Amino acid sequence: MNDPIQEQNMSFSNQADPYAAKANMEIKQQELRERGYSSLWREISNLLILIAVIGGIILISRIF
Repeated sequence: MNDPIQEQNMSFSNQADPYAAKANMEIKQQELRERGYSSLWREISNLLILIAVIGGIILISRIF
């Protein structure tokens, strides 16, 4: 039943250690949580800068 050819053709996920897969998933979730808020603030600050630049361009175009 344990044919080496069939074992070679099995997908990697079937042969992976479930505990290693869970640990890897937890590490990725932790990294996402750690980077998530900082990237959110970065996006918000970029949006505010963009709004300020557009507002400045509109203000300058109305003055002249």
